[in-house]
Order: sequence, then C-alpha cells, then structure tokens
Amino acid sequence: MKSPRQALGLLLAALLASPFALAEDAQRLAQIQQRWAEIQYRLPAGEKTAAFEQLAGQARAFTQAEPQSAPAWIWQGIVLSSWAGAQGGLGALGKVKEARTDLEQALKLDPNALQGSAYTSLAALYDRVPGWPIAFGDASEADRLLQQALARNPNGIDTLYFWGDHLYRQKRYAEAKAALLKAQQAAPRPGRELADQGRRGEIAALLKEVDQQLN
Repeated sequence: MKSPRQALGLLLAALLASPFALAEDAQRLAQIQQRWAEIQYRLPAGEKTAAFEQLAGQARAFTQAEPQSAPAWIWQGIVLSSWAGAQGGLGALGKVKEARTDLEQALKLDPNALQGSAYTSLAALYDRVPGWPIAFGDASEADRLLQQALARNPNGIDTLYFWGDHLYRQKRYAEAKAALLKAQQAAPRPGRELADQGRRGEIAALLKEVDQQLN
C-alpha cells in the first residue's frame, strides 16, 4: 500500500506530465496536418501515393499511441482517404472503408473534435465513393452528415467547401455558389496557411464550374 506521500507524489507527477503530453499531441497533429497540405497541394500527382502511404504510417502511430484521441482518428481517416484518392481505382476501396471506420471512431469519442471535422470528412466519402454494390456512396447520408458539420462549424472553410461541392453534385447550383462565396470569406486558420491557400484554389475552381452551369 502506498503511503500518503507516495500517493501525493504520483498525483503531482501525473498533473505535471499532462500539459507536456497535450503539447506533444498538438505538435504531432500539427506535423501531420502540415505534411498533408504539402502532399496535397505541392507534390506532383505521380509522387502523392507514396507520400500519403508514408504519412499514413505516422497517422497510424498517432492513433496507436493515443487511442482515445478523436483528432488522431480524424486525421488517420483524412490521410487514408487522401491516399485512396491519389491511388484511384477499385484497389483504393479498402483504404476508403478503413477511413470511414476511423472517422466513425472519432465521432464515437468526440463528435465536436476539431469543430466537427469528422462529419465533414465522412460526408465527403459518402459523396465521392461509388454506391452499392461497389461501395457505400450515399448522397442522402452525405447531406445528413454535412448538416451536422454545419451546425458545429457554420463558417469553416472546409465545411463550406464540401457543402458547396455537395450542392453542386446535386445540381443545386445557386445554393452551391452561395456556399462557396461564403467559404471564400472564411477566417484564416493559424498554422494552416498552406491548407487554406490550397482550399481557396479548389473553391475558385469549383466556382468557375458552378458559374458555367448558371450561365
């Protein structure tokens, strides 16, 4: 049995360690986010698959080290889905299904983590993968998930971009344009400058396609 002094020492050690552990997790998350943006927006298409595969290993190590961290699961799902997108073809479906499982795990742990990013990323999967019997694509489910994302982060650049993309896919062009114009006004995210720059480029490109449909 531990003495009161030993118990107090263990408690103090735990309290002192917590801020360092949180800082380490935040740094690990920032590194994955930054590397994802570099791969997504700077690397040539032919180099993305191998780069995302390497990053997936880092993301997996993060979830193994912190299995109760919803942000870790969110970013493992994002990296896997991006890897699948870079790879393409039916061979990527296994990664897409694994990404869905990761994002669902994040929602179980904390649906509000990273301002509801798991809802946004999961919705993008349902919008973009083939439907049954090949995969699980489902526009209605994407719509439901995006409504959850918008409830948590109505002004976020990613949320609004994927909402605009969803509306475009549903041929709701005027609504899509409104969402994308709002996305252009989203506040910058500290430490996510490259991701913001790349996303704004995607917003501008999609707006051109929307305008072509409206004119």
